[in-house]
Formats: sequence, C-alpha cells, structure tokens
Amino acid sequence: MTVDMAADTKDSIYQMTKHYISNPNAIILCIQDGSVDAERSNVTELVSQIDPLGKRTLFVLTKVDLAEELADPNRIRKILSGKLFPMKALGYYAVVTGRGRKDDSIDSIRQYEEDFFKNSKLFHRKGVIMPHQVTTRNLSMAISDRFWKMVRETIEQQADAFKATRFNLETEWKNNFPRLRESGRDELFEKAKGEILDEVVNLSQISAKKWEEILASKLWDKLSNYVFENVYLPAAQSDNFNTMVDITLRQWADQVLPAKSVESGWETLQAQFKDLIEKSKKYPEHDDIFDMLKMAVIDEAMKRHSWEDKAIDMLRIIQLNTLEDRFVSDKHEWDQAVKFFESSVKTKLAQTEETMLEMMGPSWWSRNLHWTYLSKDQQKRRSVKGELDKLLSHDDHHPPTLSFDELTTIRKNLQRSQVDVDTDYIRQTWYHIYRKHFFKHALQKANECRKAYYLYHQQGAECVVNCNDIVLFWRIQQVMKVTGNALRQQVINREARRLDKEIKEVLDELSDDKEKKTHLLTGKRVSLAEEIIKVRNIQEKIEEFINALNEEN
Repeated sequence: MTVDMAADTKDSIYQMTKHYISNPNAIILCIQDGSVDAERSNVTELVSQIDPLGKRTLFVLTKVDLAEELADPNRIRKILSGKLFPMKALGYYAVVTGRGRKDDSIDSIRQYEEDFFKNSKLFHRKGVIMPHQVTTRNLSMAISDRFWKMVRETIEQQADAFKATRFNLETEWKNNFPRLRESGRDELFEKAKGEILDEVVNLSQISAKKWEEILASKLWDKLSNYVFENVYLPAAQSDNFNTMVDITLRQWADQVLPAKSVESGWETLQAQFKDLIEKSKKYPEHDDIFDMLKMAVIDEAMKRHSWEDKAIDMLRIIQLNTLEDRFVSDKHEWDQAVKFFESSVKTKLAQTEETMLEMMGPSWWSRNLHWTYLSKDQQKRRSVKGELDKLLSHDDHHPPTLSFDELTTIRKNLQRSQVDVDTDYIRQTWYHIYRKHFFKHALQKANECRKAYYLYHQQGAECVVNCNDIVLFWRIQQVMKVTGNALRQQVINREARRLDKEIKEVLDELSDDKEKKTHLLTGKRVSLAEEIIKVRNIQEKIEEFINALNEEN
C-alpha cells in the first residue's frame, strides 16, 4: 500500500477478491511473486478459507528466474510441493512471464521462458521440480482441464436434476391425462386451426332448403314489426287500403328492406357457423380445450366480415320487381298466404294479450289459485277497460281513435265510480284493447278468405269478400321467398368464401401472437404439457453437450 492510496483501498481489494473467488464455479489462481519472500503474503490464507480442500485452486509461482538467484532451492521445492503454506491446491506451477521489457513480443516472452527452464539448474529435468509443473503452457493446460471438469460436473448435476423433474412431470401427466399425448400450444393451435377451417367447409353442406327456411325465419323476425306497424295497420285503418299498401311497400323496398335483408343474411350466416361449432361439441372426439380459441377466432372474423356492398343494390331491384305483382294466381299460394297471415296475426294477438295481462293483472280464478292481488294501477286499468269494452260492444267496427266526446264520457263514468284518470291514460289503455279487437277481427277475415280464392280469382279487387289483407301478406311472402333465395346464393357462392379468408387471416395473426395463444389455450393440461416439452428439450440438449464433451476427451 502506498501513501497516495485511499485508506480503505486495501480492504476494498480484499473484499472484491473474496467476493469473486467465493463463487463455487470460479477457478482460483493463487499467484505468488517468486522474487520476494512469499511468507509475507496473506493470499494463501484467504484462499485456504474459501477453498480449504483445494478443489478449484491452482498455485502459481511467478518470476522464478529471479527466485533462482535469490531464493533457497529447498524453499522453492517446498512451495511447489505444497508443503510451505497452510493451503491445498490441484497443482503447483512455476512460470516466467518475461523480463519486464515493454517492447517484448508474446513470442519472445514465450521463448525466454522455455530457454530459462531448459537451462535452469533448479528446474531442468535433473532438478528438484517435475517438468509438468513449469511453463505457462502447462499452467494453461491445467486451467483448461480443470475448467472442463467443472463444466462436466455442473452439467451432469443439471442433467440429473432435469431427469428427475421430467420423471415427476411425466408421472403427473399419466395420472391426469392417461390417454393423451403431451401437446404444446403450437401443436394444439394447428389442430384447432384445422377444425375451424373444416367447419367453414361444412357450411357448404347445409342444404338449400334448410338455408331458405332459416333465412325466411330470420327475415320475418327482422321485418314483421315493420310490416304490421308501418304497412298493414296504417293501411287497414285508412280509407284506401290498396293505395296505402302500394305506397308504403315501395318506400319500404326502396329504403329499409334491402339493408334489413342483408342484415338478416349476415346474422344467419353467423348463427349457422356458431351452431356448427356448438354441434361439434357433441361429437365423441370433441376436445373442449379448443372452445375458447374457436369462439375468439369466429368472433374476430365476424367483426371484420361485411356483406358485399353490391348485394344491397341487387336485392333492391329484385324486391321492387317482386312487389309489383298484386294478383295471386295459384290456389296453393293463396292457402299459404292465408296460413302465413293467420299465423302472424295470432303471434301479434298473443303479444298484445300478454301486454294486457301485465296491465290488467291476472284473472279472478288465477288470483284465487295463487293468492295474488291486483295493484292499484291494475284495478284502475280494469275499470277503464270495462268502459272501453262497452264502447266496442255497441260499435264492433269502431275506428282506431277515440273522439273527444267519447273520452269525456268515459272519464265522467269512471269518476262516478271514484276512478279519476286523464285522457292519455284512457288512450293508452284503448290502444291495446283496440289492437286485440282488431286482430280478432283479422282472424275472422282469414277464416272467411280461406274459402274465397275462386271468388277472388274471378272477381279480383271487386270480390265481395274483402281479402286485401291476404293479398298483402302474399306479396310479403313472395318478396321474402326471392330474398331468401338471393341471400342463400350469396352466402354459398360469396360470403362463406370471404369468411373463410378472414378466418385464415385471424388464425395467421394469432399463430404469431404468443400472448393471445397463452390466453386462449389455457388450463392444467396445456401448462403441464408445455413444461414437460420444455424440460425434455433442455435435458436432451444437456445430454448432447455431455456426449460432445466425452467425445472431445
């Protein structure tokens, strides 16, 4: 230590040296200067503390060319035989690292060292030191040998650890999944990808008849409310049914119908594809590990998919042309229209009665059976209904709106019974009562028109039995048929293929997204398989490395 050094320099060097040589994977070179009194050094004491058995220590005596002139040969022999210091080492080596000249090359230094040991009386073959204990070359070989032995020992320990881990994991797998092979996420993803694309192909296996039935049902679900509220009921309550129908149908086909039809086709395609996926879950070979991934892929593809723009324009032309036909020329079609009209009206009637049940409350018999009571509002509604029923009983063909005088009379009659309501309350109640009354009359008309086809066929619009309602619903039915057929062809010929392409794009993106695959393919089975594959690969790499080391030796 010099006067210019900081006070803690010596201790810092000591602690740093101790830190590095304490690493069990470090090879310790305990170097002593042969030109000075080695007993002054405390290095050997530190090394003996850290590596008391000398399993990774090599002792190196430097500057032995100077030591030969200054030191006692017996002392050097004791040093290099490990008998002078209280420490153990794998080997003891003497080296000469040059003459201290700055301009000496590596080759000249090496040559100087070889010449010294060849001519030295102390270190030549007949001297006191073994030849393998001298020269930097022998020291390097000793270090290399120790390094690879340590590597082999460490690798063999790691191999044993991974072998035990692999055995435990594979035993756990056999206990939990005895009939399955360990498949990682990438392999499972590829299998799921194939199954999803197979389901797209299965869309083409759905028959044309089934497509049209499903599309017709979806179309009517989408269109029925508009047909009743914007076409049929306004026309039925007007003075000129046919004129009103023609105007509203043309507006409908020009603006609303094509877009709603495409919407129905798109929703049907989506529903059928998801239905195929759901049905596949019932197959014996179904693997539920793919369910979340499949639905995520389908949902994403559906978000991206949009119906071809030109389809709307094509549908508009077809629908407008179909609605131009106003004459039913076939008895079978007439019967189908009557059935369609009757079924549709019954559905509306049932909905109206359900609404009225909520407004008026259950019947007397139902209340007694279930021990329920009417609310105050339900009691009030029933009182209003009683007055409105009287009105309809006197005028079975009452118009859809109540006159001012009728509203005033009903209010006064209710007030005599201690029921006070405003005119809006009466109108709101009347709306549902009149709808129920209207739908019941419509069903009677359907029954009359069922047998009136031949009269209609002979007399047309002048037919004594007014069946304009049936003709309207026949026109609706016809436009739904041609729409369903056009949508079916679009689905099979264009949309299914485009959907297939979009699904492939989603799958390609997911295949490169490790985070999403981890989220969508999850569970003990996947995590355990991934761990087994990982451990197995590491173990195999370690064994390959060990074999390479053995071959090198």
